Amino acid sequence: MTTQVFSVGSRVRVISYSPFRGFKGTVRTVRCILPLEEQFCFYQITLEGASNQEPIWFEFDDVELMTPHERG
Repeated sequence: MTTQVFSVGSRVRVISYSPFRGFKGTVRTVRCILPLEEQFCFYQITLEGASNQEPIWFEFDDVELMTPHERG
């Protein structure tokens, strides 16, 4: 299975079961670990409307890419 890597500036939504679920934000930094079988990435995201103004790190499966229609 190949993991899609989001680029810096991508608009994403948090989908993990956490206090940030449903928040939208922008990817600021991408860090990937390249093991033998599958790539594993972390994204540092600036969230809109969060009380914490500092970017927060999320695992690749905690966020999803927003569609162009959702971004508008």
